[in-house]
Amino acid sequence: MTRRDSGSGILTQRRLNRALLARQMLLERRKVPATEAIQQLVGLQAQLPRPPFVGLWTRLQKFDRGELLKLARERKVVRATAMRGTLHVMTVPDFLLLRPALAEMLVAGAASIVGKQLAGVDLEGAYAAARRFFENTNAPFESFRQTLEDAYGKSRVRAVAYAVRMGVPLVSVPGDAAWGWSPAAGFTLAESWLGRQIPERSAALDQLVLRYVAAFGPASIADAQTWSGIRVGGGRLREVFERMRSRLVTFRDEDKRELFDLPDAPRPPEDAPAPVRFLPEFDNVLLSHDDRSRIMSDADRKKVVSKNLQVAGTFTVDGFVAGTWRVAEKKRTAALVLQPFRVIPRLLRQDVEEEGLALARFVAPEAGSYEVAQSR
Repeated sequence: MTRRDSGSGILTQRRLNRALLARQMLLERRKVPATEAIQQLVGLQAQLPRPPFVGLWTRLQKFDRGELLKLARERKVVRATAMRGTLHVMTVPDFLLLRPALAEMLVAGAASIVGKQLAGVDLEGAYAAARRFFENTNAPFESFRQTLEDAYGKSRVRAVAYAVRMGVPLVSVPGDAAWGWSPAAGFTLAESWLGRQIPERSAALDQLVLRYVAAFGPASIADAQTWSGIRVGGGRLREVFERMRSRLVTFRDEDKRELFDLPDAPRPPEDAPAPVRFLPEFDNVLLSHDDRSRIMSDADRKKVVSKNLQVAGTFTVDGFVAGTWRVAEKKRTAALVLQPFRVIPRLLRQDVEEEGLALARFVAPEAGSYEVAQSR
């Protein structure tokens, strides 16, 4: 039975680990529809097309990729820019709720990266051009860059295009690719795709905070800033947490940082069993805290996140990241290649291999045979 606390007190690293795994459906696979899982997780990071499918496979019982494909094609979930300015697969209600709450962050984030290249650019005019271009079309973003080039020249076109991607709500349109979206997937205006008006601004920051702590808590204000990308000065989210303090409970971690949580959220004991799990590239469980020691050590983080911010697929042992994985297909054999960070305890090696073989079958169903191997 899951133990709950009334608030206050110190939560150890292992208690925080088990709480995170419980919220992220990684202590046991859930038997729920994919839409319910995506909503609980507040979206799945989707910089690459395949990770959301693997993220659901590792969390749900008997998940079939066709379920997510169907939801995307029926416009019940969307792949769009959201938290941290990165692509996420989200339910449509969550996108409509949270995209306006993130709007200011997205515009500010673009300015912090390409602002110097936008001097003298009529950004509102570029937004309007994008709305006209994508309103009734489904086109790769490269096509829009060609349109921008006529107005802004080659030297600034990528900067203007990036600002547009952050400032204008667009969705990536699913197609016939095996994982739903091809590398050259087209974009279209979210309002046209959904037939719904999206407010430019929103007062939904309270809901954003509640949804975050439900999926990733107990967590600090700095953690929420890291997850959402709303970091400018820290003031806005700090004000939200302070305003909502009476609705939340607070704890401290072992370094005395204040952590906020929902009163009835699951906080299992630190000895709760944590099965071996395989996480896809860019999984949010690794990216949604300022202090990530509850799931991954600082030393291991350097092996998972590359200098150009690529995030490898990982596997966990006893709840913590223990190595990375990739699939290598040769002829008709699909091999799940592991790079452990340390020796896997003998009693758990069979669990790692069985779960790895199941993942290989999910990722490469057309292969004739499967194996798990270690990188040399």
